[in-house]
Amino acid sequence: MTETADGPRDGARPPRLPRRTRLLLYCAFLLLVAAVVADLLTGPGTTLSPVLAVAPVLVGATTRRARVPLATGVAAAVAAGLLERGNTAVSGSVHLTALVTILAATLASTANVVLISSRERELLQVRTVSEAAQRALLRPPPERIGPLRIAVRYVAAAAEARIGGDLYEVADTPFGIRVLLGDVQGHGLSAVETAADVLGAFRAAARTEPDLARLAGRLDAALVARPDNERFATAVLLGVDGPGGSALLVNCGHPHALLRRAGRVTELVPSRHAPPLGLLDLLGGGRYRADPFEPLAGDLLLLHTDGFSEARDPAGRFYPITDRLAALHATAPDALLDDLLDDLAAWVSPTGLDDDAAALALRWEY
Repeated sequence: MTETADGPRDGARPPRLPRRTRLLLYCAFLLLVAAVVADLLTGPGTTLSPVLAVAPVLVGATTRRARVPLATGVAAAVAAGLLERGNTAVSGSVHLTALVTILAATLASTANVVLISSRERELLQVRTVSEAAQRALLRPPPERIGPLRIAVRYVAAAAEARIGGDLYEVADTPFGIRVLLGDVQGHGLSAVETAADVLGAFRAAARTEPDLARLAGRLDAALVARPDNERFATAVLLGVDGPGGSALLVNCGHPHALLRRAGRVTELVPSRHAPPLGLLDLLGGGRYRADPFEPLAGDLLLLHTDGFSEARDPAGRFYPITDRLAALHATAPDALLDDLLDDLAAWVSPTGLDDDAAALALRWEY
């Protein structure tokens, strides 16, 4: 990004204003023009020149270049001077007040444009760093491993965010395909750090631990061993033992996986509810349990975080992801996730998501 005295060259054009905001600004400009016309028509005994101080303020709302409100302020001052010649019966102090007001409004509007431009540059830098961190932390999975076609989507709740506590990973290991999707409790940098620890532990353990339930236990132990172990993470782990083989699921306090088969969607409810990662000893100890299921050709498995299931519409109703998934017609994981996200966005509009949402879709193709 290169910069000039007026601010950044890249991104100098402000974001498009909402329609209602544009209408309000148009009305304000029309009132300003009407005031100047009225000043010209009312004769030498009255003046409306102080209203010209509004001009640089209005222009400042539509630009990110400091010279624009400055030039508008100069033009407003010149216009006030011309009006002064036609309003000879008005006290000189009134004209002076008008000029001072225009000058003050111009300087304030210019300072505001410079401040907003600076904040937008900082936000752009933060988003760039976040995107780089996401690429390093959340690596895109292969489109296909063995019998599985795979797609993943991650949507941050905040427009300025690109990464949070949701996590996913797909690994092709000597023991078969291992899949992880999870959600760290809380938000902010500490949640991202916890997500990084869980992913690091999974990437190391998935290639050395043949038992999926024990793999979940190792992730739990990794969270407990953290210096600051106040955070926990819900997660679901999937193990696929090669082409045509059975599959295993370990659910660690996470929203249930959804299996779509022949147009019907079924929740894969674990045989025993287990606590999130990091809470196994706190909630009674023991170990995690893997539940088997037999995938068929054409089956699609959806793993998702509670950013989907707890999303609400303006009336406060939760997003019915099971019903909505059954109603979608796409079969390819990529297309299905795109349709699902479009449907979710329509459900939560206009308020948007309250939490990050991640989804991973896997389709068996023998």
